[in-house]
Amino acid sequence: MRDPVTVIINGEPVAKGRPRMTRRGFAYTPAATRKYEAHGRLAAQLAMDGRPPIEAPVRVELLVELPIPASWSMRRRAGAVTGDIVPTSRPDVDNFLKAILDAINSIVVADDAQVVEVRATKKFGVAPKMVATVIPINAACSNRSAS
Repeated sequence: MRDPVTVIINGEPVAKGRPRMTRRGFAYTPAATRKYEAHGRLAAQLAMDGRPPIEAPVRVELLVELPIPASWSMRRRAGAVTGDIVPTSRPDVDNFLKAILDAINSIVVADDAQVVEVRATKKFGVAPKMVATVIPINAACSNRSAS
């Protein structure tokens, strides 16, 4: 079994945006999403340090730390830091998960279909970032041919 891999993307997290359509009918990913996923791929490559992608089933633990709004009072900001106030507004936590899974695909894991367990947390933080820990699970893959 391999060691867990932690990918940290510093800066304000960006959720996966909905695909957009051109007038001619071509679908494309929004520029902000593409740019954030590129930062995620770079962070994943640094975390892997030249190792090959994990080929076993994995669990992903995702922590999304969002910036505290500057307009909030000191009392409300303190509540956000301690976890008494949590972000319940959009974007949804599953869209952050989609963005990180697309970023680590074929770098940390051979295929994001190997993700069989997920734990995602969205909270406020002093330094906004997204942290994904990929943990190999000691189980067999169902799509491999028997040896």
